[in-house]
Amino acid sequence: MTGPRGPVRVLVVEDEPIMAAAHAQYVTGVHGLSLAGTAGTVRDAVRALRSVPGESPVDLVLLDLDLPDGHGLDLVRSLRAAGWPGDVIAVTSTRDLVAVRAAVSLGVVQYLLKPFTRRSFEEKLTRYLDFRAQLHGGVGGDAPLDQGDVDRAFAALRSSAGAALPSGLAQETLDAVRRAVAAAGQDAGASASEVATTCGTSRVTARRYLEHLTEAGEVDRHQRYGGTGRPEVEYRVRAARHR
Repeated sequence: MTGPRGPVRVLVVEDEPIMAAAHAQYVTGVHGLSLAGTAGTVRDAVRALRSVPGESPVDLVLLDLDLPDGHGLDLVRSLRAAGWPGDVIAVTSTRDLVAVRAAVSLGVVQYLLKPFTRRSFEEKLTRYLDFRAQLHGGVGGDAPLDQGDVDRAFAALRSSAGAALPSGLAQETLDAVRRAVAAAGQDAGASASEVATTCGTSRVTARRYLEHLTEAGEVDRHQRYGGTGRPEVEYRVRAARHR
């Protein structure tokens, strides 16, 4: 996986032009993502994924499996063999168990079945961003991961569409607050005021979401000392052990 700095560059691989355009539009509507391009065939995808020295032009591929000149999973196999470090989300009508198992074995991080709503599509992408934030921003860059780090990262990929939020809380804002805390890192943490500034909400609203995450066991409260005033409460991604 590439580093966390800058927006995640996304390649849409879809042979239906109308659907490809829709997926591209969805990508541009999600904060933290940028559209690297679209491709309608395996050949075009390979061309788009060709690396420049020291850097891959694509971090994430949204991949249809049924392409005119080959199977999407064969493309993934060739990319892995060539050492491409990015991630793949399958966006496909393919429902057979063999394909799903093969996708898992190749490291496909999400599997979205057509047809789907824009909300479902954007939720998968948001979960993916949470996954990256947990692996990068929340655990200190290249530091070795412990079991708690790994569990939280993979938990971020699980959809929460069926989970009921307390009255007045919105999933989109909750996801934004999660990312703000994760981006602050475990050493620095983030106060309610800082999260409010990052997410564009009031301090009271940010605190309500932060307290919800605390009750859910995702973040911990800490006292931040400094200055002459009262200590300020800051929030950090919960860790299995202190780093």
